[in-house]
Amino acid sequence: MMYPDELRYLDSHQWIKVENDVGVIGITQYGQEKMGEILYVELPSEGRKIVQKESFSTLESVKAAFDVPSPVSGEILEVNQKLNQDPSLVNKDPYGEGWLVKVKIFEPSELDSLLTSSEYEKIVEKNQSS
Repeated sequence: MMYPDELRYLDSHQWIKVENDVGVIGITQYGQEKMGEILYVELPSEGRKIVQKESFSTLESVKAAFDVPSPVSGEILEVNQKLNQDPSLVNKDPYGEGWLVKVKIFEPSELDSLLTSSEYEKIVEKNQSS
């Protein structure tokens, strides 16, 4: 499985892509596979403040409901409205059309605590072998 190098990751299977002080957040390929088919995405409201590693969204799949922690602290600028009509985009295109939110990043230094693609890949491999 490939994990894009330009992204940073949480060990709870979220990714963030950073452009200037804005981050796009989504679920990793491995994360969505573990969840199963996504049936519903509860998105936060725009303008909401979120805190690093605290849940800002819930994804409901055929298996269970999953809280989604944020890789960074910030303010929600935009939510992916397409997920209201087609939540399975999280499964079909986790690094593209299946993104969850865009946030204004408050503390860029928080990015330093996130995993690189190779560090995240090692965690996934460990999870798969246990």
